Amino acid sequence: MHIDKIRGHQMDQLFKAMLELKDIEECYLFFDDLCTISELQSLAQRLEVAQMLKLKKTYDTIQHETGASTATISRIRRCVDYGSGGYDIVLNRLYPELDNPK
Repeated sequence: MHIDKIRGHQMDQLFKAMLELKDIEECYLFFDDLCTISELQSLAQRLEVAQMLKLKKTYDTIQHETGASTATISRIRRCVDYGSGGYDIVLNRLYPELDNPK
């Protein structure tokens, strides 16, 4: 599992810090200090791509709407299909209808 490669004190500290954030405004403040704008945009883009993949959008549509490269979309597709399940956890909580499409 890839998780074991990153597990450690520094990552635990980062994730615990994230769990301490109380609202979106605190997230903006923390992540503004922690990451570059480019890093944040990349993370946000990846989550959007994962959501669109779960909605069965085509690569062309995803690329057009998010600006993500086909290589990025393919990598995220592998994570959505065969990864640790992190995208599913978050997306199903944010958008419960994705877990049970009608």
